[in-house]
Amino acid sequence: MAPAPARAVAPRGCEHAAARQVLNRMTGVHGMPGAAVRVDDPRCGTWTAATGTADRRTGRPMDAASRTRVASITKTFTATTVLQLAAEKRIALDAPVARYLPGLIDRNGHDGRKITVRSLLNHTSGLPDHMETFASADEFRYRHFEPGELVDRALSLPAPETEWHYSTTNYVIAGLLIEKVTGHRAEAEIQRRIIGPLRLRDTYWPGDELRIKGRHLRGYVRQEDGRVVDYTEMNTTAAWTGGALISTQRDVSAFFGALLGGRLLPPALLAEMKDTVALDPDRVWDGAAYGLGLIGTPLRCGGTWWGHAGDIDGFTSIAGVAPSGRRVAIAFNENPATKEAFDDELNLVQTALCDK
Repeated sequence: MAPAPARAVAPRGCEHAAARQVLNRMTGVHGMPGAAVRVDDPRCGTWTAATGTADRRTGRPMDAASRTRVASITKTFTATTVLQLAAEKRIALDAPVARYLPGLIDRNGHDGRKITVRSLLNHTSGLPDHMETFASADEFRYRHFEPGELVDRALSLPAPETEWHYSTTNYVIAGLLIEKVTGHRAEAEIQRRIIGPLRLRDTYWPGDELRIKGRHLRGYVRQEDGRVVDYTEMNTTAAWTGGALISTQRDVSAFFGALLGGRLLPPALLAEMKDTVALDPDRVWDGAAYGLGLIGTPLRCGGTWWGHAGDIDGFTSIAGVAPSGRRVAIAFNENPATKEAFDDELNLVQTALCDK
């Protein structure tokens, strides 16, 4: 049975027909259970569309309002908090990590006196990614991890061979840095500085809670034998300040709008956040460049869109802002499994931000 076409809610004059067509391909061609997009446009308001199912067991239709695991979009929240502390002169971006966390990463050839805070945030630290120590999510989804344990797992790996290496460990250390400087739990500090003031009511830290509170998407992982397994229940302490947040498309759109609109950082620090380095396209996508917890990508209609993506087993999110101020937030409840599906994910972002 073919999936139903995308259900859309649109202000007059903002139908986004081209984006709806790409969205329909995510379920109709690429076979994802569900896909949803939200566009916030200063010219004509909010448009949402969804196709497929949010819950395969009940058949509940996909929607653009349910909570989901936003994974590495968490990194932008963490980076913004570090940059706020830099604005307050409590952290120096070019200071060595050892100034704040002496001895934490001084083993297996790594030296915290040579790794700067900035290099953590833009993934040029040379640190391995502790997530690579897990063969699959089954090794962490029912376990609690302390941040120090995650750092230890990373340092057991050989050093990356490339200058830029995407590593969630960098953001675990950034979380520890926030705690050291403020004396507060990193989750509480990010809540106090960002989530609370922006009234992101559907965004929260799950801690050891396996389930997602309230109305939420179910997340699915397709096995090699073709079976589709529900991976919704998961302990995300393995990702912590690099990927644990639960949120909604509305909340992540509001967050990126506030950040890129200059409401969270002074202009000089926002400019630092957009100061990018070349990255490995095999780990992100063609044309992208990485700043301080922020990814910049050329728009086919001109300029650069700024945002971030997040993937954890069963859930994919991506959100960002165009130069026009138009914002997009996308959620899938399965990870794109082919290059064609991944390309259409990015095509959906481009189309949503560029179409008339």
